[in-house]
Amino acid sequence: MTPTSILERIRRLFAAGPSAHLDSIRDAFANGTLAEPVRPMSDQELARAIREFRSMPVSDWTVAKLSRRLLEASVPRDG
Repeated sequence: MTPTSILERIRRLFAAGPSAHLDSIRDAFANGTLAEPVRPMSDQELARAIREFRSMPVSDWTVAKLSRRLLEASVPRDG
């Protein structure tokens, strides 16, 4: 999954119009501080991560937390 395709999935979860949160995600993909998950997340997993991300002001810390959520989704689950 490319950053462009995951960004498009994320964009569908945001209301129409400009968003500092969405801009921060785009910028983080562009500068390499956010990487797409190895295993595609379900829409439910992605929506949960985005809801959590949007509930806080945009900052380096919130982008890092979102990055951890995307990486956690890449780890195979036991059993």
